[in-house]
Amino acid sequence: MKSFSESYKEAGVDVTAGYKAVELMKSHVARTMTSGAMGAIGGFGGLFELDMTGIEKPVLCSGTDGVGTKLKLAFLMDKHDTVGIDCVAMCVNDIICCGAKPLVFLDYIACGKNFPEKIAEIVSGVAEGCVQAGCALSGGETAEMPGFYPIDEYDLAGFSVGVVDKSKILNPDSQKAGDVLIALPSSGVHSNGFSLVRKVFDIENADIKSPVAELGGKSLGETLLTPTKIYVKAILNLMKEVNVKAVAHITGGGFYENLPRSFPKTLTAKIDRSAVKVLPIFDYIAKVGNIPERDMFNTFNMGVGMTVSVDPADVDKTIEILKANGHDAYVIGKLIESDEGVIIE
Repeated sequence: MKSFSESYKEAGVDVTAGYKAVELMKSHVARTMTSGAMGAIGGFGGLFELDMTGIEKPVLCSGTDGVGTKLKLAFLMDKHDTVGIDCVAMCVNDIICCGAKPLVFLDYIACGKNFPEKIAEIVSGVAEGCVQAGCALSGGETAEMPGFYPIDEYDLAGFSVGVVDKSKILNPDSQKAGDVLIALPSSGVHSNGFSLVRKVFDIENADIKSPVAELGGKSLGETLLTPTKIYVKAILNLMKEVNVKAVAHITGGGFYENLPRSFPKTLTAKIDRSAVKVLPIFDYIAKVGNIPERDMFNTFNMGVGMTVSVDPADVDKTIEILKANGHDAYVIGKLIESDEGVIIE
């Protein structure tokens, strides 16, 4: 007998919708199956067989995050196939900062009503993010919560687990004054600062679908929904050939909060402001919101999604490798002896 409860359905939870959503998402999940992935979705746990070839002392590294209020844009645009990329990116981009390779990802979707096609659309984005990161979508959870979430809204979060050889964990203390900071461009606002973005543009009442000249003719909604870049494969390839000393993921808190997380307190990141390739969306936010530049750099990535720290002798090779992996990397500054944390001038 198939699972079904008329009473539960009358309370707002249709378990059959959940089964349909799982069936619709199976093809997306299948795209993410890596060599270690075991079993199919629908069980009580996600299995993954660890391949320890070449790893002497394996250390697990995990990261968890959500998409935040960027989801409001997805609701307004009725576009749900990219926020899953954001969810994966926010987790795996953190993991790679330790030098770890993401292995598995699990998502959690909580919604007011389970519309199977919408849930499958969300998961399609999660799967795409996993493919870009080279990890398996080994499980997840969809919770239908009527009366808790509005009927047409949802929240999306997830977590990832990776592995790194203990001897290869990135050590920020290995850095010294003179080491060079190289920027990897972002694709836009990524998934941080959207509470401020929504306030600046009064998103719920704004025209977000018409072309905007300052954004190259794209609409505000389309620009803001651009998914977060995933840097995993590029950084993994870089670490095979270059002694990467540290990696910083530029997320909420911008330059001033995230850069100091990647080097000792005795050092400071001196950023060449003229070198920063600020994307048009950030100039537009600052203009419309009349936001001081200091606040912009303390809230947004400003066009820099990630930085890597290397010895001056490795700069050219680093940029060459990153460009070969699809990232138009460039020098953004250097480390100096100081305890100020970040200097942008």
